[in-house]
Amino acid sequence: GGGGGGGGGGDRTRNWRERELGGSSGGAAHLARIHGTEEDRVNCPFYFKIGSCRHGERCSRQHHKPPFSQTVLVKHMWQNPVSAHIAQGGDPAQIDEKDVQEKFDEFFEEIYEELASYGTVEECNVCENLGDHMVGNVYVKFEDEEDADDALKALFGRFYAGRPLVVEFSPVTDFREARCRQFDEASCARGGYCNFMHIKSPSRSLQRQLDKQYAKKSRSRSRSDSRSYSRSRSRSRSRSPPPPPPLGLGGLTP
Repeated sequence: GGGGGGGGGGDRTRNWRERELGGSSGGAAHLARIHGTEEDRVNCPFYFKIGSCRHGERCSRQHHKPPFSQTVLVKHMWQNPVSAHIAQGGDPAQIDEKDVQEKFDEFFEEIYEELASYGTVEECNVCENLGDHMVGNVYVKFEDEEDADDALKALFGRFYAGRPLVVEFSPVTDFREARCRQFDEASCARGGYCNFMHIKSPSRSLQRQLDKQYAKKSRSRSRSDSRSYSRSRSRSRSRSPPPPPPLGLGGLTP
């Protein structure tokens, strides 16, 4: 009986402390809990979760661009044929899906090979969304922050399909929160203008090929790589520039 009473007192103490931290005084724990949610009136939840916001620089909330991250965003890299077709007044229903998938597979294989040359790629996600702020966005998450840094430096100032690449670190490292669950279940009513990621997948055969090819490279890299994860970020930021990128890519030029 006495033990139960002690537990109640502990609960009351804990509740009082939580109220103090989360009350109108705006304690650190409260701010941490609401960061990047709709309750957060300072930081933009869409930029925090998705790395992109339809209001852009005009957003009333802050977009905190990280100084480093495992994830690199290449804005509007994939030229979605559906978007181009709509812009010309065409009917997207008339587009040949098989042809779109074949061209997308060529694009995906090319960029994956380039990105994997900088380090082990955990995820490479291409947005199928049609909204101006998300169309053609490519998010690549590396296993190692330093490899992401190498990729960002190497891609900066380069061109793809005749257009300059716009690259930046992204706050998104967990894509489960960024993905549109309804789209993944083929039931999103908002279509291409949804503000959550509609991720376009490569064909299964290409995905298997890349998984097999780069799993081997990853294993050999981990055996031969003498770099240590314990090195400080300050040291990693001051490393010498990465070697020049591989040549011979069809769409990607220095």
